[in-house]
Amino acid sequence: MKNTYRSYAERFALLAEDKKGQVLKMLKEQGIDFSMLDIVPRDPRRGTPPSFAQTRQWFLWEFDRASTAYHIPGALRIRGCLNLDALRLGLNNVVARHEALRAVFTTDSQGQVGQRIQESVALQVPLIDLSGLAPDARESALRSEAQKLSEAAFDLTQGPLLRAGVIRLQGEDQGQGEGDEHVLVLTMHHIASDAWSMDIILQEFGRHYLALTQGDKPASLDPLPIQYADYAVWQKDWLNSGERERQLAYWTRQLGGEQPVLQLPVDYARRADGRYQAATRTVQLPASLATRLRKSALAQDATLFMALLAMFQLLLNRYTLQEDIRVGVPMANRRRAETQGVVGFFVNTQVLRSQIDEQQSLASLLAQVRNRALEAQEHQDLPFEQLVEALRPDRNLGASPLFQVMFNHLQFGAQAVLQLPGLDVQSYGLGDMAAKYELMLSTSEGVDGQISASLQYASGLFDLQTIEGMVDHYLSLLGALADHPEQRICELEWSGTVRWQALLARGQCKATAGSHSPLHRLVERQAINQPGAIALRCEDQSLTYGELNARANGVAHRLMALGVVPETRVGIAMQRSVEMVVGLLAILKAGGAYVPLDPDYPADRLAHMVQDSGIGLVLAHSSVRERIPGTAGLKVLEIDTLDLSGEADTDPQVQVSPDGLAYVIYTSGSTGRPKGAQLSHRNVARLLDATEAWFGFGPDDVWTLFHS
Repeated sequence: MKNTYRSYAERFALLAEDKKGQVLKMLKEQGIDFSMLDIVPRDPRRGTPPSFAQTRQWFLWEFDRASTAYHIPGALRIRGCLNLDALRLGLNNVVARHEALRAVFTTDSQGQVGQRIQESVALQVPLIDLSGLAPDARESALRSEAQKLSEAAFDLTQGPLLRAGVIRLQGEDQGQGEGDEHVLVLTMHHIASDAWSMDIILQEFGRHYLALTQGDKPASLDPLPIQYADYAVWQKDWLNSGERERQLAYWTRQLGGEQPVLQLPVDYARRADGRYQAATRTVQLPASLATRLRKSALAQDATLFMALLAMFQLLLNRYTLQEDIRVGVPMANRRRAETQGVVGFFVNTQVLRSQIDEQQSLASLLAQVRNRALEAQEHQDLPFEQLVEALRPDRNLGASPLFQVMFNHLQFGAQAVLQLPGLDVQSYGLGDMAAKYELMLSTSEGVDGQISASLQYASGLFDLQTIEGMVDHYLSLLGALADHPEQRICELEWSGTVRWQALLARGQCKATAGSHSPLHRLVERQAINQPGAIALRCEDQSLTYGELNARANGVAHRLMALGVVPETRVGIAMQRSVEMVVGLLAILKAGGAYVPLDPDYPADRLAHMVQDSGIGLVLAHSSVRERIPGTAGLKVLEIDTLDLSGEADTDPQVQVSPDGLAYVIYTSGSTGRPKGAQLSHRNVARLLDATEAWFGFGPDDVWTLFHS
């Protein structure tokens, strides 16, 4: 049967594009899934089209050709008598074996990305000699030269996509000996490879080097069954067989129509272009914690990967106060036997989502993560680029689409160690390069059972002190899962700085419902304590807390007389002004929930918001009344012409629930019709409570309100 499948695959590869759909239908009628067919060498007539992942890499490179975010660097410190000729020839033999390393890219007149495989590439491996420098200067120069080799920009239109250089620390061209020392630096562009590919390159280079130094001939390696471009053709045919629709249906159902952006609290303002240098904080888990964590995960039918991911998502939940947490997780995507030894960009990224409830237990969260991870494995082949194209999230330069934080778990025990005859070879750390994401957690298991966790972060956004606190809290969560998986999230106790205790206080479910004071109650309290203090300024107008509170009370009593009760939705259509703040506060005091209607919005958007929100009353400036569609069927109060002389200026005694509706805010609508997000008084109160200690505001501080 296997030979039959290969025969089908070979004949299918020769078909014209317009015939393939008919054959796929025929195969399906015979009960043959396209994934059962072998991956075979492509039809030369089809050329070498790039994969979906390569196409996305091209556009990322076109946008910022100097970025090092998609460089894959590695370096080895080599002590002993190194044969430079064998090293150079061995690396060139690797390049000759793998087409992906000889690829160059371009675009045609329609903007379509094309790929060409060069017949041969002579890889230059320069020798940078630092042996004449003093020891202290040598180490500094080594770091500088290694950085240059790893960070120099690639030209994807010219190649090569693998770069190598040797830095000599000790030794001479003649008479090299055991005391010699070199550093080999290798750097690839992601468009040609992935981390798995780096391991293939090193292992094949090692075999060539051994053969060349012992017999003056390169190693005899089994022919590759396919090249990466063959896989790219097969992948497109497979997705066209119906697999794209099956997997896309799962992911769109899983991720939904709205794609929230994770808003991590940062120490410095975000850049518009999202470009930051990376830094890394690494910690080893205590051996006892690693043992207990494995045992706890096993008892709940979960893997260590699932446990580490679940607690990372919970950490993000505590730091962002968001319940919908999405994390990018890379998958090797080499399930097919044909791909195991091929250099290329196979890795795919999945978006794993957790919806976190304060009342659920840690075990319940782990079970949710386990189920989502297992489902994701069954739908892991849909290219990330296809998912982004289908979901069309709001795009901006400062945030990656669909997720903003990455998690990666590795088992180093499964990787071979490079061995070269007569040489001591150790890895050499090149340091951090450009940050791909604001935050990325990488965990790894060693052969000795040790677990390490490395938090790579954008150093332009976070202080080291903040990251240290984050690492401490992550270890605390891992300990809680290991020892008390039955514990509810809201019962967790936190250690750390006062600043983060305030942020994480959200998890203390022992607080009573009444502890979350609604926003208007806080203003009323301030009006009693400091009635003469300035509460609000706008151009040449100002109001004290006493004046603001009294004016809002008058409007609130009028709203109540018109039928506003708790959770009644009231539209507010005003230009930025003192009256706008009075109106917002008045709606809350009456127990209502405000619905902002920006008079500068397009009429069709405003009409949809008025209808969708179900408002029956609008508080407006007289000058913008006519801009709001549908006001003929609504009650409209013009705040700047209201006679409130007959209304009380005392605080309305309306009881509102912390979980009662405070306001409805509409999304941008860039992915379809705007949708109204409903926020409770508790949402606002806990945000204020949690962030109070961040800034340490005092009575003399002023906030400039620049939000929409």
